Amino acid sequence: MKKWIEAARLRTLPLALSSILMGCFLAAAHHQFSWTVAILAVVTTVCLQVLSNFANDYGDAVNGKDTEARQGPQRAVQSGAISASSMRNAVILFSVVSLVSGIGLLYEALKDATWQSFLAFLGLGILAIIAAITYTAGKRPYGYEGLGDLSVLIFFGWVGVLGVYYLHTKTFDPTLLLPATSCGLFAVGVLNINNIRDIESDTLTGKRSVPVRIGRDKAIMYHWILLTVGMLASIAYLLLTEWTWSQWVFVLSFPLFVRNGLAVSRLTNPRELDPYLKQMALSTLLFVLLFGIGFWIG
Repeated sequence: MKKWIEAARLRTLPLALSSILMGCFLAAAHHQFSWTVAILAVVTTVCLQVLSNFANDYGDAVNGKDTEARQGPQRAVQSGAISASSMRNAVILFSVVSLVSGIGLLYEALKDATWQSFLAFLGLGILAIIAAITYTAGKRPYGYEGLGDLSVLIFFGWVGVLGVYYLHTKTFDPTLLLPATSCGLFAVGVLNINNIRDIESDTLTGKRSVPVRIGRDKAIMYHWILLTVGMLASIAYLLLTEWTWSQWVFVLSFPLFVRNGLAVSRLTNPRELDPYLKQMALSTLLFVLLFGIGFWIG
């Protein structure tokens, strides 16, 4: 079990859950919240994240992108800890589990809604599964062309936050694009650190991530843009709503993002960057929790 747990990359789960929690907190702030919907959303998200991690492990190995030059933690298939066929079967299994869990979530949340809403969300769920698999697996993985950042912004930000909010409330509020964008940009920040760390090995293997395309110096500037716009978007959301002073508590997380940006700017050894992947993910989760606490006490 240990090798499978390591391959699941549990340290990525806080980031995956951040957008779901943000959607739940926003729904609760509007006095429309269901524990059943929240729990099913969390379960579905965890399944999708594990699916994505397994598919990434499998895809990078079979496509020759995981090599000895890579600086991050050793991957299961590349190291031989798990066979490619076993990992492929795990990808299929978690695809099915994610789909079943997602359908259960939609049934519970949309049982009184129109069938068009159900089909629309089912389509989004299927797209999420496809995106998780084809990021590095398949004939033309979009992650190798630098499109992973856009996918993360869409699914870890807009779809995650606005989708969960809608499942609770059956309404759409365009101002929620701002906190959703914050979650999405911070998630892209985690991916950007990963890609800056692996810029040398990705260049050697032909993986054209954003840092490979624009170079390390511009990738560091890009990282600061992600952090800054993410923080400003959350501030803009409160300024556009009827806020109380207690709701500003989330700004207490901002020094952690500044610290992350300074580390990315300063550290040149790829191995030294690795802890800041976890730090960025946990900072994002803390930002979301403080955001929710601010609405609760406000």
